[in-house]
Amino acid sequence: MKNWPGYEHGINFGGWLSQCRHTEAHYDSFIGADDFKKVASWGLDHIRIPVDYDLFLAADGSFLTDRFRYIDFAIAQCRLNGLNMILDLHRTPGFSFDPGVKENGLFELPECQETFYRIWEELAKRYGKDTDCVAFELLNEVTAKEYSESWNRVADTCIKKIRAIAPDMDILVGGYWNNSVEAVCDLGMPQDEHIVYNFHCYEPLLFTHQGATWIASMDPAFRCPFGMTYREYAKKSVEQLGAAFSASFDRFDPDATPDESYFNTLFQDAIRVAEERNVRLYCGEYGVIDRVDPEEALLWYRAFHKTMRRYAIGSAAWSYRRMDFGIDDARMDGVRDRLLAVMKHED
Repeated sequence: MKNWPGYEHGINFGGWLSQCRHTEAHYDSFIGADDFKKVASWGLDHIRIPVDYDLFLAADGSFLTDRFRYIDFAIAQCRLNGLNMILDLHRTPGFSFDPGVKENGLFELPECQETFYRIWEELAKRYGKDTDCVAFELLNEVTAKEYSESWNRVADTCIKKIRAIAPDMDILVGGYWNNSVEAVCDLGMPQDEHIVYNFHCYEPLLFTHQGATWIASMDPAFRCPFGMTYREYAKKSVEQLGAAFSASFDRFDPDATPDESYFNTLFQDAIRVAEERNVRLYCGEYGVIDRVDPEEALLWYRAFHKTMRRYAIGSAAWSYRRMDFGIDDARMDGVRDRLLAVMKHED
């Protein structure tokens, strides 16, 4: 399958310019030059940087031009350290992947769509020349499947507007169900050779999000090992996540346990579509919650990355620091070197 050089082994800087307190005190203290240097020292090749529109858009719709200096800084640091960068619009007026934010309208209201286009035109004017080390990601984690047709139309229009300014910029597009790999098959046809199909992977959700307090049905005390049988996964998924999640294990031998073949099966349709359309496939987020024992989490990462290596799919782990998944956090000290080797496909 068509690979994406320079975007093979990456990490997210989640919580820096998105999902955060939008104050300059936070921006200035959460990530600094040493963090870019550390990522490079780890041997990774790129950083995905989520940004909320709050970073640079005022309440009246005008741009806070001075705030773009944080994106400028990120690009400069990536260049200095030999890294590439994905600029991901994590939230836009009228849409958030987080229902708690209660933003809506992007898929229905022309005014929200026009603001979305205006944001990307501004970003393209500022960074469209940086194609040697920057890629654009249109929007993080579209939610409901019912938005699929509208999202394809909005994304298609937005890409055309970006292309008028930055004809050669690589642009990532993901689909519904929070960038589910299943949604790749329903993405619009690529406009050109610079489109990348994007998905996220936190499957099996029961394992990677065990004890997650933001999942209403999940018992915060719930814990499970990666090596449960699919029968156990199905049963406990019903208990912790709801009946819909049990169906995801129907394709597997109930007495078997997950390994590389689990991810091979999960990704097959997306891989087929990417090959048929000659589009690069990329996983912009994946990881295991910090409630899981690091040695147990490493088993998941190893199985996941065997499939990434087999099909030459680039990826960026969630996340560098804190955000319930931090790889730089002290809890990962005992496994970090082995985990990085797995991420770089050296193990």
